[in-house]
Amino acid sequence: MFSKEKMRLDVKWATRQRLQYIEVMAWYTGVVTRSDVARAFGLSDPAATKDLKLYSDLAPGNLLYNHSVFGFVPGEGFSAVFADLAPAMVLPIIAANLAVANGPYGDDLIYGLPAASLPLPARLPSQQTLAQITRAIHGRRKLRVSYRSLSLRESGAARVLEPHTLVNTGLRWHVRAYSEDTCDFRDFVLSRMTEAQCLDVPAESGEQYDDDWVEQVGLKLAPHRGLDAARRESLLLDYGASGETIEVNVRRALLGYVLQRLSVDTTPDHTLNPNAFQLMLLNRDEIEPFAAWAFY
Repeated sequence: MFSKEKMRLDVKWATRQRLQYIEVMAWYTGVVTRSDVARAFGLSDPAATKDLKLYSDLAPGNLLYNHSVFGFVPGEGFSAVFADLAPAMVLPIIAANLAVANGPYGDDLIYGLPAASLPLPARLPSQQTLAQITRAIHGRRKLRVSYRSLSLRESGAARVLEPHTLVNTGLRWHVRAYSEDTCDFRDFVLSRMTEAQCLDVPAESGEQYDDDWVEQVGLKLAPHRGLDAARRESLLLDYGASGETIEVNVRRALLGYVLQRLSVDTTPDHTLNPNAFQLMLLNRDEIEPFAAWAFY
């Protein structure tokens, strides 16, 4: 019996990429098909079939063929061999629309360019919980969750959601979903979901019914009037503005998060510290109805 590490080393890197994709796709959507593999890597159907056959030979029992979905689903004893399925690894893959992450480079910099990110606290659900959420999205199914809300509602109470999109605000991940409890679309923070179960019940809603998700609004921003002329000019250059206004089209459901991330002064008279809030909102009356929680 080969160890997982031995199997990884024995497979050529190009093939190992495809096997990683097969595992990520199967675990986080609940099914992987020949057409999935062919589309992700530009392969012919016979070549994709060969990869799925190779995976089954190397990890017997991990994936089982399901005739009802014309693809392979994770077996009960599924254990990843080629991919790191930790949410911290997989969510950036999904966000960047990459087939795989990692590389055969070790600690070497691929482009020779050092990069760093802020050491922010991880706000992620467990691997099991995330898989249930992503399977519900992919399969357009209802999702039962135990959710620890910050509101006055009972913390940890069970809810039935119909999720349609994962959202990364830069500080946290949440899922946009229809809530059967409140009969509207809301944002649910992934890290506050202590349990989740993808139900075998089709979702009745979808993103096309979520008006705040479908409709977009134009944010009109400008360098804060409390800054001197030189700094205002630098900010306009920084944001690629062609005139005196910085315009950003945003889904109504994401307006508050954009205002937060850009540290925008949303006060009526623009009275916040311009060194901390370098931009000010010009069309407050148009925006506030959709993002009042982010206003000062």
